[in-house]
Amino acid sequence: MSDNAPHLRLYNTLTHEKEEFLPVDRENVRMYVCGPTVYDYAHIGNARPVIVFDVLFRLLRHLYGEDHVNYARNITDVDDKINARAARDYPDLPLNEAIRKVTETTNAQFQADVAALGCLAPTSQPRATETLDEMRAMIDRLVKRGFAYVADDHVLFSVSSMNGAKGLPRYGALARRSLDEMIAGARVDVASYKRDEMDFVLWKPAKAGEPGWPSPAGIEVPGRPGWHIECSAMSMAKLLQPFGGGLQCDDPEKNVFDIHAGGIDLVFPHHENEIAQSCCALGSDRMANIWMHNGFLQVEGQKMSKSLGNFVTIRELLNDWSGASMRLAMLLTHYRQPINWTLEKLTAARSELADWAACVFDGVLLGEFESRLLTNSRPPIDPRVISPLLDDLNTVGAITGIRALYHEASSNDDTKIHLLNAAHFLGLFSLRNIGALLTNSASGTAPIARFSEHRQLISKVQAASANFDSAAIQQANTTISSQGLVFNIDEADGFVSFDKIDSSSNEPDDIQAKIDERLFYLREKNFAEADRIRSELLEKGIQLKDGKDPATGERVTTWEVKR
Repeated sequence: MSDNAPHLRLYNTLTHEKEEFLPVDRENVRMYVCGPTVYDYAHIGNARPVIVFDVLFRLLRHLYGEDHVNYARNITDVDDKINARAARDYPDLPLNEAIRKVTETTNAQFQADVAALGCLAPTSQPRATETLDEMRAMIDRLVKRGFAYVADDHVLFSVSSMNGAKGLPRYGALARRSLDEMIAGARVDVASYKRDEMDFVLWKPAKAGEPGWPSPAGIEVPGRPGWHIECSAMSMAKLLQPFGGGLQCDDPEKNVFDIHAGGIDLVFPHHENEIAQSCCALGSDRMANIWMHNGFLQVEGQKMSKSLGNFVTIRELLNDWSGASMRLAMLLTHYRQPINWTLEKLTAARSELADWAACVFDGVLLGEFESRLLTNSRPPIDPRVISPLLDDLNTVGAITGIRALYHEASSNDDTKIHLLNAAHFLGLFSLRNIGALLTNSASGTAPIARFSEHRQLISKVQAASANFDSAAIQQANTTISSQGLVFNIDEADGFVSFDKIDSSSNEPDDIQAKIDERLFYLREKNFAEADRIRSELLEKGIQLKDGKDPATGERVTTWEVKR
């Protein structure tokens, strides 16, 4: 991004003002977004921050370069709800094994769902269970600095110790509430071991049968972290490492990252408590420079609730609607405003996307679209789309710009590529979804011979994949390898798309030779060499998938280009 490039302005919940975005380090722009607690399918309300901040991620990459944006979105896999779901769904399994089943299955579904919504994978997705060392280090530091205390095998944060301390923010500044207002509005856990009713748990002892880990602060019994400390530790671990190791850095100015985001419901107490424990542990006056929050979501004018029968998951909606239609319907409301999720909006979004797709893909541009996607090029985006996004992520204005391009493209072929670029930039067009969009076009057909040819091959590959027919899959790969493409099969939903292969190092025959070599090592029980080959291929972007031939029971290995 050059010095005279357009400037991005974002609304900061902390100041209640739009501010010019000035990254701490232009070479390493950093954003953290609170992610899912993996105990159940994500609902459509969960999709809103994922989609909104995916657009911000795309915009930051456009402005600063893909290699200069670090986006962390966490996975919470330690939680009472997870424990309860594991005990309910797998009563015959040991709890820890049941918990692992719940978290792995739910997380895999979440990743598949948000990918179907057109969201890019974040730079990192730290898990709570993988960041326990950082949590314990932060808690020990808080105790040492006098901001936390041990009581009855718990570690609690002392809210009163923070207020008035030099160089630290005031507790409640983000939520803009006084202490009395926070007490009145919070569900305060009354416990005899608390010094003050607003103090909150950083670490607690594990109950009998619950998962537990070695405790910090000299506590001898195993325990588990509180909710708030998890996000503080995960954000520090993933976003402050370039400054020398996060918790090990004693320069307060270097313990700050650029953007922290999430739903408006997280402002208090979660984000307020994150700020408190992070700033007190690291001695800084802020945790992140800009705090962003998306508004609430209602369904057909009512708050989403299982009791009202309007609780709907992303997965359920994807059974009837394309991810692109859901994404466009979401982006047609500014992210800070409440959104009313209706059938009417979904229907209109689907129709509009189909019109755009039918306009663009007229038998000429599909190949260019594939080429742009598969080579990860960064085509220019029309200013009518980019400029609104620079004003606090105004997606409504950006879509107005796309509509203008559509009207121009209807009578001007040269504009079609600009419409394609803009829709792809917002995550609305992709190789994954274009078939569904064209199927829903007003004409009902699309004159794209090559696309039709590919769809016929896709049907064969889907059938072969379902039957573990590796020979048929390989034959289909060979059929299109002359075009520099290879099939990519999504395990979650069986979706087949295309990826480009590097003909200099990833020829199908070469890959198959490596697979055959690995199978030999597996038969010889030389697992180290087998793992080496898998890792070698993965570094080249080739993902192996093992299955069994239903007839013979023998191992069958297929491959795909890793996205």
